[in-house]
Amino acid sequence: MKITLRQIYFSLFLIGVFFMPFNSWEGISFLGEFKRESSVIFFLLGFVFVLVEIINTKKICIPKSGVLTILILFLLWCVLTILFNFPTVLDSYYKKTSGVNRFIRQFVSLLISCVIFLYFYYYSIKDIELKEILQKIRKVLFFSLIVVCVYGFFEIIYLYSGFYPAYQVMRLFDYFPFTEFDIQLNGRISSVTWESPALATYLITIAGWMFSYIITNKSLYKYIPTLSILVLTYYSGSRTALIVILVQLLVFLFIYLNKKQLIKLFLLFSITALFAAVTIFLSKPERMLYDIEKKIESLDFKDNLKTNISNQSRFGIQYANLMVFKEYPITGAGFGQQGFHAVNYYPIWAKKDNWEFKYMYLNKNDPSFAPGYNLYIRLLAETGIIGAFIFLLFIYYLIKKTYWFSKSSKKETKVLGIILLVSFSGYVLNFMQLDTFRIFGFWICLAIFVKISNTESISNTKYLK
Repeated sequence: MKITLRQIYFSLFLIGVFFMPFNSWEGISFLGEFKRESSVIFFLLGFVFVLVEIINTKKICIPKSGVLTILILFLLWCVLTILFNFPTVLDSYYKKTSGVNRFIRQFVSLLISCVIFLYFYYYSIKDIELKEILQKIRKVLFFSLIVVCVYGFFEIIYLYSGFYPAYQVMRLFDYFPFTEFDIQLNGRISSVTWESPALATYLITIAGWMFSYIITNKSLYKYIPTLSILVLTYYSGSRTALIVILVQLLVFLFIYLNKKQLIKLFLLFSITALFAAVTIFLSKPERMLYDIEKKIESLDFKDNLKTNISNQSRFGIQYANLMVFKEYPITGAGFGQQGFHAVNYYPIWAKKDNWEFKYMYLNKNDPSFAPGYNLYIRLLAETGIIGAFIFLLFIYYLIKKTYWFSKSSKKETKVLGIILLVSFSGYVLNFMQLDTFRIFGFWICLAIFVKISNTESISNTKYLK
């Protein structure tokens, strides 16, 4: 049987989706901030095959959507912010990096995510029925979750019981592609990802897809993916994931289920959770009480600010970026330029006894710049109120239109609409604690959004005018 280019790049797309969480290897250094992301290898290779098909057919597909117009406007504004601040950008130099160099690297990284990869995602699914998109992407994500759960299961056993055979099983993952064995010493699991926050981001990415099994399947097994997400979230120890995935679950339940179904599902989860809690408590009551106490303490940001290095750095850098926004309120300091200006505003309480500032953020010999820890604040600092407004308009458009997709009378459109709404809700919240556009799931969801807008009759209804 003859293999077509379409089959090749669509297969590479699905393989890339499968490998999204597998980033606990050293990576490929020349890929910059994408170096750990194994999916990039397949997405870039797939994009090459897309280009080959375009050259062979001499036809190029240009997707049309109002949300893409807003995205293009945002990209143009990012360039304009550099032009408006060009004298300052030209003089900027920190950590052996110039302002111009920093802009180029950051803007190229942005273009890779929201132009090259987005186009590849859309091109891969543009000729596929929505039912097939739902089934294949979700199945691939489910298989990916199985591997994540297996590693996470043995990680939990080893961390909480010291069962040595579990450690030996985890070592076998050194032979799994793009995965290197590592164990967190802080009681938090990271599974096949390189750190616990990365696992949290992955769980937020696939939550909507796994929740959707409750809609489409009839057996009790349909709840297993959702329970797996909740268990992994708990043991990841991520405060953000605990809050975001809870919100995602609430969005899912309230958008899909009626009042009677909500009560039934609530009772089922309550009974299951109670049974699990009693079982764990009877086996190790002191450990369970300790874990619950720690989870509650982790949500106390005020007290943690005094004792938690991570929180000191996070809130200190966010404060500094707000000061940069105050200095450049309209146009911002220029896209990618936050690191050159925020260094002048780091508060004393954030730097005090904080090794992260001493050895990384204020160390001129360390080439890495401090992360912004909040995409919205980063955009205020770098693109000003105008850039932040355009991006928020982009997000608003996505949420509004996705909501109407979730109300469609067509089953596939409805289910995908719910998945997208749950996913975008999670991303909107997660952007409050990270400042990168390197979120593959977000752009994949955007590609599906554009696909639905361009192919479904719902795009011609009064809701999408």
